[in-house]
Amino acid sequence: MRLLLDTHSFLWYVLNDSQLSATAESHISDPDNDVLVSAAVYWEIAIKVGNKKLDLKEPFDDFMDRGIRRNDFEVLPVELRHASKLITLPFHHRDPFDRILVAQALTDGLRVVSIDEKLDAYGVQRIW
Repeated sequence: MRLLLDTHSFLWYVLNDSQLSATAESHISDPDNDVLVSAAVYWEIAIKVGNKKLDLKEPFDDFMDRGIRRNDFEVLPVELRHASKLITLPFHHRDPFDRILVAQALTDGLRVVSIDEKLDAYGVQRIW
């Protein structure tokens, strides 16, 4: 199974936060699953760190290296085909980061690991 992590899912997994559901944690930890992290996720985290809305307790680069590379997650770039999908998406969700995750999931046939029930309106397969 190919999974795409929402920003909070990525953060909660890396930080071992109890807010991550047991189901989500087991899917992310399953070595048979491919876990992807969108470039939009580390972009959103960088913005939150820069705005002082998130304190990682370590340098951003170190945190992201630990979170992505050490967990064997794959980075999913935002490509033209993903941006093109945005044109057809209704505005069930206004957050641009969530919208690109939806576009990536629909375009690439990925399941999204997210607590956000608003994503269901797009017909994505959501795991929580």
